[in-house]
Amino acid sequence: MLADTHDHKHHVLPLSLYIGIGGALFVLTGVTVGVSYIDLGGTGNLIVAMAVATFKATLVALFFMHLLYDSKLYALAFSIGLFMLTAFVVLTMFDTMRRDGIYEEKATPIENETAGFYEKLKAEPPAEHHDSGHY
Repeated sequence: MLADTHDHKHHVLPLSLYIGIGGALFVLTGVTVGVSYIDLGGTGNLIVAMAVATFKATLVALFFMHLLYDSKLYALAFSIGLFMLTAFVVLTMFDTMRRDGIYEEKATPIENETAGFYEKLKAEPPAEHHDSGHY
């Protein structure tokens, strides 16, 4: 059988390690919530939140998914994917957080003359267009 040819070592982690990692994840969630109440500037909060989220995901992958004890190639592939996802999310957030500095949007009330235009459209439906069947 194929399973007999591979030299796979089983590892058993103590329950205290799982409880410790779970406690660390709980504390890090509290850190994320706590930092959200502190103003660290526009990008400061984002950087802290993404760093904590990345660290939490790494803990889950290493211990709960057992990547620490499996082939290092799997851990490397997961780490690269996690890093790229984090980089793309952070860059996207930087872009969306700066939109108000680029595009000036001003809300203005609808004027009666403009609103009348829509009333005319409702009263006069557009004429039906008869096509010869060509697309």
